[in-house]
Amino acid sequence: MSTSARKRLRVGIVGGGFMGRVHGRSALVAGAQVVGAVGSSPDRAAAAAEATGAEQGFDTLDDLLKADVDLIHVCTPNNTHLQVALQALDAGKHVICEKPLATSAKDATGLLAAAEEAGRVGTVPFVYRYHPMVRELRTRVAAGDAGQITSLHGSYLQDWLAEADDDNWRVDDQAGGPSRTFADIGSHWCDLTEFVTGDRIAAISAQTRTIRATRGGVAVRTEDLATAQFRTEAGVVGTVVVSQVAAGRKNRLYLEVSGTESSFGFDQEDPDRLWVGRRVASELLTRDPETLSPPAARVNRLPAGHAQGYQDAFDSFVADSYAAAADGDLPDGLPDFAAGARSAHLVDAVLRSAAADGAWTTVEH
Repeated sequence: MSTSARKRLRVGIVGGGFMGRVHGRSALVAGAQVVGAVGSSPDRAAAAAEATGAEQGFDTLDDLLKADVDLIHVCTPNNTHLQVALQALDAGKHVICEKPLATSAKDATGLLAAAEEAGRVGTVPFVYRYHPMVRELRTRVAAGDAGQITSLHGSYLQDWLAEADDDNWRVDDQAGGPSRTFADIGSHWCDLTEFVTGDRIAAISAQTRTIRATRGGVAVRTEDLATAQFRTEAGVVGTVVVSQVAAGRKNRLYLEVSGTESSFGFDQEDPDRLWVGRRVASELLTRDPETLSPPAARVNRLPAGHAQGYQDAFDSFVADSYAAAADGDLPDGLPDFAAGARSAHLVDAVLRSAAADGAWTTVEH
């Protein structure tokens, strides 16, 4: 169905924080009618509506669901994702749910089953898939340009919790779940790696560490950083370091795919470029719609030389989610609830391995 012929979706947003604002902007860019946003009180409902660009605020999810909406954006703390998403699915709504899909692999798998049973679209914003140069990397790997992939390595480093007085609801394992750093950002790295290679992580040996024993006078039970070595189903070996206490690093996701013919490096803080390494004459590819492969060109939004970044990737993800809700077909590369459940099983394997002093642990799903 053409974009112009599609029904204009009516959507609601649950949560008015940073992610609620990001979702709201993407909803408006995609042409949806943002019917309302939910807050826990009249004042917070009004603030949520203002933050997300919604037409009005609602005190409860029940009230929003009665307002004739097609799709619900879930942008609440992690421990509420299961309840909110299930309630939306039970009401017959499509769902875009922030990651982690749930705070346990069992609950994430249950949400996937609930979406399938309801016949509704459920997606999770692993939006780094939507950088054109990521799609270019994926296309070139699939075409065999890397030769035999020999190793995968990289990191996802942030510093927003580096100082002793830094705090956030995500630190609390009751609100955020048993994993913080790996569930929050390691999940993105693993999803991106599996997406571009088409090869799944089969077993993990992980370590986690909590640098700040207390925050806000409360004991911290979630990890500040994690390291993992892994092997894939195809036998490729790899390593990853993730941290939220790496001073000077703001949001640096880096992935390198090493091969016998070519290697590729992608840095999401410099997303318009893709490094291609060869034994003779390496090169730096720049995003240019005139030279991109068709899969990369599909998610390109701006002319060459005009920086395209995180919000653009998010806009493309939301547009694809809406297309799936309207047409019933999943656009190529759309991260659905199966990707969210997969991520939850990877996080579970990391936690089980770390608890067993780094023992090799099979990813169960």
